[in-house]
Amino acid sequence: MTTNQPDGQEPLDAEIVESPATPAAPGFPGGADLPEPDYSEGGVPSFDFVRDRIENRYNTSVGAQELAGIGGPETVESLDKKIADRDKAAKDKLAEIRRSMGKQ
Repeated sequence: MTTNQPDGQEPLDAEIVESPATPAAPGFPGGADLPEPDYSEGGVPSFDFVRDRIENRYNTSVGAQELAGIGGPETVESLDKKIADRDKAAKDKLAEIRRSMGKQ
């Protein structure tokens, strides 16, 4: 069988198979929805679930601050000073190289 597929592979022939129905859980008549695994049967979240949610929110906020450039140990003034110091060091090094080339 020849195909018009660009990669030269023939299409696969498959069929859809229905999944078997899940039996109702004990204590939940009529196949009612099961509670989330991190919740008790009474609907109360577990301590681990609450702790994970708080940690995720905290980590998200810290990441957002880092991306926005807010906070952190360095301020705008300290970054400006670092840039100025680096520029001065680069100019001094360039002047030194020029002096050494002129003496040769």
